[in-house]
Amino acid sequence: MAIMINPISPVAFSVFGLDIRWYALAYVAAFVIGYFMLRAFTRRDDSQIKLDKKQLDDLLTAIILGVIIGGRLGYVLLYNLPFFIAHPLEIFAVWHGGMSFHGGLVGVIVAVFLFAVSQNRRGAISGGTYKTAFNILDILAVITPIGLFFGRIANFINIEVMGRPTDVPWAVVFAGQTPLPRHPSPLYEAATEGILLFIIMYCLYRFTKLRKYPGALGGVLAMLYAVFRIFCEQFRAPDVQIGFLTSWGLTMGQLLSAIMFIAGAVVCAVAFKRGK
Repeated sequence: MAIMINPISPVAFSVFGLDIRWYALAYVAAFVIGYFMLRAFTRRDDSQIKLDKKQLDDLLTAIILGVIIGGRLGYVLLYNLPFFIAHPLEIFAVWHGGMSFHGGLVGVIVAVFLFAVSQNRRGAISGGTYKTAFNILDILAVITPIGLFFGRIANFINIEVMGRPTDVPWAVVFAGQTPLPRHPSPLYEAATEGILLFIIMYCLYRFTKLRKYPGALGGVLAMLYAVFRIFCEQFRAPDVQIGFLTSWGLTMGQLLSAIMFIAGAVVCAVAFKRGK
């Protein structure tokens, strides 16, 4: 027996005729919470990097641009390039949906490295670009799952990236939207890539010495996210415009996550080698 759910409007509320969508609020919540967590982490006595208010503001701006530009370009190039070639103006219509986590991750990495280069050239932070960038990325590795949690909840509200048809008791049917009972896969991802991953990353940062190896925590995040994403993709319907990449059911998300796992392992290995 499936769980019947009445669809929730993707518009949370309107202000002077401007629609404020749940998806936008998810991003706002992630950035606001992330900012205060980043500030708290960098103010800890045992923090590997210290940032003043101006540096935090500049870093947040860089991260926001990295997430939006990287996430959008990742989706355009990897998930629906023929459509955007035919409709180039739609590339800028981010309110219509379509963001790639893997693209956003690359965007953030690039943004953080550019920030580190700028700060080191000015002498505002010592230690070199590599150490500065990876110390920041290690903190972001703890914070990132929070953004993933809010994003997946917004996906569920918008009835996006829903799961494959199933007869499990907790399958959901959105009245008038999804005639077949489906896995609530965004909630699976919110629980694993969001809550569980945050708990693991926070414990690793707080109770281990991994933070003393710049890049190690970032590499661990990449590997764990890849594992959780590959697992959850078993229940998530493939993107309509792509489908399965192979006859045995490989999805684009799984392929990108496999590459991400390898990259994370390499980063971890380099972090421990340099640390020694």
